[in-house]
Amino acid sequence: MNEAERKPRGFAAMDPQKQREIASKGGKAAHEKGTAHEFTPDEARVAGRKGGEAVSASREHMAHIGRKGGEAVSSNRQHMAEIGREGGHSSRGRRVKADRRSKDEPPREPEGAEPRTTG
Repeated sequence: MNEAERKPRGFAAMDPQKQREIASKGGKAAHEKGTAHEFTPDEARVAGRKGGEAVSASREHMAHIGRKGGEAVSSNRQHMAEIGREGGHSSRGRRVKADRRSKDEPPREPEGAEPRTTG
């Protein structure tokens, strides 16, 4: 029997809900015993950065994530209609409602961007 034909055993073969219950009990016991590790904000930041770098290292994986996100957003017709009604977006992803700007006011430049020149 090769690797692909093996069936999971033990913990891996359990129902995901049962796995969560067991893991939760272990975590609670470690906290009660005082042996659980609690991340400081700096440790959490470093760990998050490492994880982000590891995930984003694969261009294929990132493309897949982007496609899934785009498909999920664009499949919501009501959301897409709202975006269309609201108009432009800033560089930070916040939508700028057209009715908040004066008709004579030029479009806002994204923060930190060089001003556009015409001509």
